[in-house]
Amino acid sequence: MNLLRTKPVEQSIEDTDEPGHKLRRELSALDLTVFGVGVVIGTGIFVLTGEAAGVEAGPAVALSFVVAGVACALAALCYAEFASTVPVAGSAYTFSYATLGEVFAWIIGWDLILELALGGATVASGWSTYFADLAKQAGITLPEAVYGEGHNLVAAAIVLALTGVICLGINVSARINAVIVAVKVAIVLLVIVAGLFFVKASNYSPFIPPAGSAGAKGPKPEPSLLQDIGLAPGGPFGIAGIFTAAALVFFAFIGFDIVATAAEETKEPQRDMPRGILGSLAICTVLYVAVSLVVTGMVKYDKVSVDAPLAEAFRSVGRPWIATTISIGALAGLTTVMMILMIGQSRVFFAMSRDRLLPPVFAQVSEKTGTPVRTTVTTGVVMAVMAALLPLEELAKLVNIGTLFAFIVVAIGVVILRRTRPDLERSFRTPLVPLVPILSVLASFYLMLNLTAQTWIRFFVWMALGLLVYWLYGARHSRLGTEGARTGPTSRETRSSGISG
Repeated sequence: MNLLRTKPVEQSIEDTDEPGHKLRRELSALDLTVFGVGVVIGTGIFVLTGEAAGVEAGPAVALSFVVAGVACALAALCYAEFASTVPVAGSAYTFSYATLGEVFAWIIGWDLILELALGGATVASGWSTYFADLAKQAGITLPEAVYGEGHNLVAAAIVLALTGVICLGINVSARINAVIVAVKVAIVLLVIVAGLFFVKASNYSPFIPPAGSAGAKGPKPEPSLLQDIGLAPGGPFGIAGIFTAAALVFFAFIGFDIVATAAEETKEPQRDMPRGILGSLAICTVLYVAVSLVVTGMVKYDKVSVDAPLAEAFRSVGRPWIATTISIGALAGLTTVMMILMIGQSRVFFAMSRDRLLPPVFAQVSEKTGTPVRTTVTTGVVMAVMAALLPLEELAKLVNIGTLFAFIVVAIGVVILRRTRPDLERSFRTPLVPLVPILSVLASFYLMLNLTAQTWIRFFVWMALGLLVYWLYGARHSRLGTEGARTGPTSRETRSSGISG
């Protein structure tokens, strides 16, 4: 049994035209960019700014967003080359299948399943909190039976509602996403413009508070793995605080890579995938940096609210109506984040099922809507149950480590495919290979080390469970293993000899 068998790029592309498994190509570069903005602008801009500024970095949180953005940009350049060269659903799963082999493809697919499912459920839980708060402001208290300790039917309800929307087709999802994204970007711009009138230069001093200085509030954050092994100073603020905060706010950027899962549904993926991935990341980074500078300019960093930094900043200057508007923007923002995470999850599930690493019954595409309805409904129900019943706060950190791991695999894959398949047509080429992929790997791994030891342990447990499932099912039912490669190089030996298919 060859667990390192790779799936030729030609075969992956050929599979996209199979009857019963063909997704509709309906997305443009603008749709992809809006998808990226829709999934990236969410809880991070409305919540994480407070913790990162008040506990870790002070006003220098703006630099933390830049650091996280640069780390993402390195990965985005690698994703752009892959997604335009191999325009197939599945994102990092499909890319690793073409370069590292089946067992690595399974590992990254299993990783993405966890990342997207937990991410969607966590965002749904956050959505329900904003919904309950807005309902309370309107004089409505949600019944204990639907929104209480240990159960959250509000979160489950919004997940199921979005599942229904996604089942209607990618075009419908794109139109709804565009409307909601327009609303939340307008609210973010309102925050930036209105906040500028209340910025005080004195609030930026010191821009980088001294390490271990007083002023941090809230519970002391759990030490990172780097701090545990003595390679990073403990305590908030200082230069180290900028990088620790970067690992925290990195959660705010998660999602641009999900644009790559829509490659198979894009009209001209060779041209539009790079535009969508890089364009959405650039827009979001600028907005994040601007918002963080405004909020720390309005309120001294040691007084920034950890739970609702933007809303409390405007309440503190006597503009409560803007605070209410921010809550509406957060609700809209989280809605699109959920929807796109769910789309990404269903496409990875679909791609793995089409390769028969998961039951092939889930690879069926609806003739009416052109979407994988079975995988969409299945993942929607699972996310709804998770959002309703599971305590997600600690588990949510697995989303960060899972995404960073995917970034590392994709960066390595770019270097491998350049060497093994130089004949492939690449409409977008990652610049300075192998330097940019190497920097992407190093940046992503460094951010992984800034996560807690407990997160690493949970990640390894999930990976071990995944390998067990692969051994018991995937390796025995794999389409590539039972049918063999139909096109291109069929083994590592062929590829290493320089023969291309």
